[in-house]
Amino acid sequence: MSLGTRIFTWLHGDYVGVDVHGNRYYRGRKPNRWGQERRWVLYNGMPEASKVPPEWHAWLHRITDKPLTERVAKRRTWQKEHVPNLTGTEAAYVPPGHDSRRGVESRGKGEYEPWRPA
Repeated sequence: MSLGTRIFTWLHGDYVGVDVHGNRYYRGRKPNRWGQERRWVLYNGMPEASKVPPEWHAWLHRITDKPLTERVAKRRTWQKEHVPNLTGTEAAYVPPGHDSRRGVESRGKGEYEPWRPA
């Protein structure tokens, strides 16, 4: 984050909370010109929007009035942990035969039969 964002947050923001990734969330002290409360996040590390967990995303976009941190504690057994977007990183999914697999090609297993006109 830039120095300007830090100064703006210090002058105009009230701390709301922090998520599991260390991102800090703030709300404005005064409503904007449309009467809505301004909400923003200061990322821990590189600014990447996919690092915002769903419970905080709902709060940032005014879907809920309060962050859903209480619901996170009551997660169901089938719910998965939030995973940020891994595109462009070493952990990104690369299918077999893709150029990024460094020359390792996926050999066909004979399931494909090309069409030949009769």
